[in-house]
Amino acid sequence: MPGIYLHIPFCKQKCYYCNFYSLASLKYRDVFVDALLREMRLRKDYLHDKHIETIYFGGGTPSLLHPDEINRILHEMEMLFNIDNHAEITLEANPDDLSSDYLKTLKTDTAINRLSMGVQSFFDDDLRYLHRVHDGNHARKAIEMAKQVGFNNMTIDLIYGIPTLTEEKWKQNLALFFSYDIPHLSSYSLTVEPKTALRLLIDKKKLKNTDEDQGVRHFEILLEQTRQHGFEQYEISNFALPGFYSKHNSTYWLGGHYLGLGPSAHSFNGRSRQWNVKNMKLYIESETIDNMILEKEILTKNQQYNEYVMTSLRTSRGCNAEHIRNGFGEKYTNYFLQTIQKYLKENRIIQKGNTYVLTDAGKLFADGIAGDLFVDED
Repeated sequence: MPGIYLHIPFCKQKCYYCNFYSLASLKYRDVFVDALLREMRLRKDYLHDKHIETIYFGGGTPSLLHPDEINRILHEMEMLFNIDNHAEITLEANPDDLSSDYLKTLKTDTAINRLSMGVQSFFDDDLRYLHRVHDGNHARKAIEMAKQVGFNNMTIDLIYGIPTLTEEKWKQNLALFFSYDIPHLSSYSLTVEPKTALRLLIDKKKLKNTDEDQGVRHFEILLEQTRQHGFEQYEISNFALPGFYSKHNSTYWLGGHYLGLGPSAHSFNGRSRQWNVKNMKLYIESETIDNMILEKEILTKNQQYNEYVMTSLRTSRGCNAEHIRNGFGEKYTNYFLQTIQKYLKENRIIQKGNTYVLTDAGKLFADGIAGDLFVDED
């Protein structure tokens, strides 16, 4: 299911933990949409007129765009790409941006049919630790307003492993989520990335560091609670009621093709990966594709195998040995089957026919297990 991702890099302020490319300024907003439309026209053939089934406005903070700007972008996409009539079109939003009028206009006057809300926590002390703009009251009101105007296909983000987040508060966050009858949840462990404000503040002892044991316990609670409420963990950090999986994100995990538009956005066509320049000034001044693309790599067979292992192992579908045999040959299949044996013995992976799926214990070590299954470059 080919998709298009649009990176909207504006924020009111930078969250301490964020390592995505974004600007805490609207300085370039007026010219950004023009540049984005120009990139669309330059790269309209990237997906070779394939049926586009998903469109995703990510960021940054796409909800800083006016509905008229969203419509202008979507209209240009309809002119340039083969957009499916029932495409999933998602907008990421921060609770503090969402007024009742904005949501009504979004629902009635644009083609946005799925909302992804960055709540992170319903507790103010957690939100202050993360340096979020909104507070818990903003989050609750935004969800209630979105449901009132008819956004039933909605997801929220919740972060666990925050030092200020006790087990009891984490259970309350989840209970509040379930009380809203939202069909999808994305939930991530707080990660302290290099070169972020959070890393600097922790190093200077101004903020408390994360605790691995706390994060593990929060993850266990998350698995318990989502199962009790009928949610399927279709990817390690994503949970949904049947029929509400994120089609766009599933494109990434299932090896689908996608076009990334906007500064720092990544694209993948099955053979190569490329990503745009991480500089707004250079991006808006780019008149050609060569000036816009920061880097491009042709994936080797080893890299393609490693990507399949990494992404598929994160999903409930798991890694399929027959897929590896058909796509990469006996050498890769034998290596995979040999290396995975120790994880079967440790009960971190279970075998279902030709498919290998992480157990709950294995999900805690997903990245390490995938890395162990990788084939090194010659």
